[in-house]
Order: sequence, then C-alpha cells, then structure tokens
Amino acid sequence: MLGDIVVRLYDETPLHRDNFLKLVKDGYYDGTLFHRVIKNFMIQGGDPDSKGAPAGKMLGMGGPSYTIEAEIKEGLFHKRGALAAARQGDEVNPERRSSGSQFYIVWGDVYKEGQLRQFSKQLRMQKVQNVFNALAAEHRSEIMQMRRDRDRAGLQNLQETLAAEAEKRVGDVGLNDEQIKIYSTLGGTPHLDGQYTVFGEVEDGLDVVEMIQNSPTGRADRPVDDIEMRMTIID
Repeated sequence: MLGDIVVRLYDETPLHRDNFLKLVKDGYYDGTLFHRVIKNFMIQGGDPDSKGAPAGKMLGMGGPSYTIEAEIKEGLFHKRGALAAARQGDEVNPERRSSGSQFYIVWGDVYKEGQLRQFSKQLRMQKVQNVFNALAAEHRSEIMQMRRDRDRAGLQNLQETLAAEAEKRVGDVGLNDEQIKIYSTLGGTPHLDGQYTVFGEVEDGLDVVEMIQNSPTGRADRPVDDIEMRMTIID
C-alpha cells in the first residue's frame, strides 16, 4: 500500500459529486487499479474491468452504462492535484460528456510565467478559430453561392463580419492571473482546461500521487506492478 489520498469534491459540480459518492458507497471502486499512469502528467483509474485484470490486458474502456453531462466551470482548472473526469474524445463525444466512473488526478509540470502567457494567447486564438469555423458552417450555403458567383468582395466582407463576431463571442478569455500563479508555482496541465470536467481536488496525499505517477509502466501506460485502490467517504 502506497498510502492515502484524501480528495474534496466540489459542490459546483453536483452531478459528478453525487455520482462519485454513490459509486464509492456501492464499493464500485474497491479493487480497481490505477490503470493508466503518465509521468509528469496524470494518474487515471475507475475502470471496473481492471478488477483482477491479468498482466497485459488492455484497460480503459470499462464503466457503467451511462455518461455524465459535462460540468466544465470557470474557476475549476487542472492544477496539480485536481480530480477530473475522463471521457471519450470530441470526435465521438462533442458534448464532452464524462465517463460514468473513470477519473484522473493531475500531476503535470511547473511552467514559466512567460510560457503560460504565450499559451494563453494561443488558447484564445484557437477558441476564436473554433467559433469562426462554426459560424462559417452556418453560412455554408451562402458561401458556396458566392464562390459559384465568383463574388470575391462578398466573400471578403462575410469573412470579416464572421471574424469580428467570433472575436466578440470569445471575448477576453485565456488563463487568468490566478491560473498563471498556480501553474507557475504548484504546477498542473493548463492545456486540459475547458476540455474536461474538474470536480474535486486532493487535500492530502499529493506525495502518494507523486509516487504513483513515477511508477514504471508498460503497454498502454499501465503500471508494471498493479496499484489497487479502495475508497471510503469521510464525513
């Protein structure tokens, strides 16, 4: 046994909080493994198929028969020790619904402030581009007609209008001062912000998280030596 990890669940994410508490009460996690561990990134668990899984078995696809509506909230971000819900990728899960049971605990890196400010600019640019692409899709028939008509002036005007609307909708987003301070001191994984639901944080036991994320791993990032978990609720 490596030790105890104590987590606090956020009231701001009640769907994830209540689901996690229910699974713990039901003993759902007992005997499951931290089946995916990536050094300087995160540790992941909660796959029921990992209970008693033989060495070499591919894990990470198990869970209950439901997913959970995303609760991606401003101010809840991927600092070191954050507890977040795993999920399938955007290509099959555009609503970013969370796995019914799988979760990860962030380790990440400590970044220089300049790196973070540059990343923040890139993050905003990407969001503006995503909104612009969505707006262009809404105007697809109009754009296609202008192309058929070879209406370059009309296309240019529409592009400028959509670009201005995208800038307006996105507004002043990116990493705020609190995030920059924490990511440059405590550390974390800022590139995951806004992509996954963060629903808690480690209050005690970061040293245990550190030991786990340093574990030797094999195929599919599964630890060579099984790291089994048991959970209980502290009132």
